[in-house]
Amino acid sequence: MTFPQFRRWTISRIASLIAVATLAGGCAVSRKTVVKPSGPVIALQNASKQQLIESYDRQAQSVTSMNAAVTMVLTAGSAYTGVIEQYHEVSGFILAQKPADVRVIGQVPVVGTDIFDMVSNGETFHIFIPSKNKFIVGPAQLERPSKKPIENLRPQHLTGALFWNGIPPDDPVLLEQESQGASSFYVLTVIHRVGQATATEAEANWEIAQKIWFDRATLDVSRIATYDTGGQLASDVSYSNWDNFGAERYPREISVNRPASDYRLDIRIVRLTLDMPIAPDRFVLKQPSGTELVRVGEPNSEARVGDTRATGGAK
Repeated sequence: MTFPQFRRWTISRIASLIAVATLAGGCAVSRKTVVKPSGPVIALQNASKQQLIESYDRQAQSVTSMNAAVTMVLTAGSAYTGVIEQYHEVSGFILAQKPADVRVIGQVPVVGTDIFDMVSNGETFHIFIPSKNKFIVGPAQLERPSKKPIENLRPQHLTGALFWNGIPPDDPVLLEQESQGASSFYVLTVIHRVGQATATEAEANWEIAQKIWFDRATLDVSRIATYDTGGQLASDVSYSNWDNFGAERYPREISVNRPASDYRLDIRIVRLTLDMPIAPDRFVLKQPSGTELVRVGEPNSEARVGDTRATGGAK
């Protein structure tokens, strides 16, 4: 090998070594970084469709009455304008007993003055709003939005959120898994037949009745969406912060969303007693003397101030 050839070989060799060293250094810089989770890793629990149905039905059957001290936050468009918009959060009480009795009292925090008193037996509702000197009466199933904000208050909207009905055994149920951010859920979709009962399976018209979410971290129910005819969302209720109250578990936080009525009611339970008898007279609300009677759902919806004859028994 001549000297020029040796020189070229030496330069080429040195360049190759530099390239190898550079690549090796680059590989050393590229390192895998392990990021620690912000909290403890939560193990997801497993359950079959049948186990979830049985768990839901068991909860539906176990709670028959409640007596709760609560705080409530109402969020709405025009539904509560002029009624309680000055009270962002109200304290109060909820009495409820199956099958359909419910009474809700909202009070000014600290002072304890009533803002509203509402009662329903599943057939009719009565609402007293002292600041407006109005007493409202109407059929419980009336869902027609009113131009008058106070007439959209419905105490019976809470019964379906507080007490669940079991899943009808003949209704088909679908199971799916869903993820939202870092949370995972089992979702049961309940469908039911509408129209002619004699129709064959192929001819039957099926509609969605409910969707029920179970948090896979605890298998507690976290959300229930209920649908009206035609697939319209009637209510969307969220449940969180489940706790033990005696022998039963119950959520401390309940958020009731009623899209058609344009409001959301967030309830936080401060004190709760479950499954104790409640005297029937606790669900009776009579029209106070001198108040204006407003009948919802009738052609002549308003009566004279102090006219208690139209209340059907108020004295």
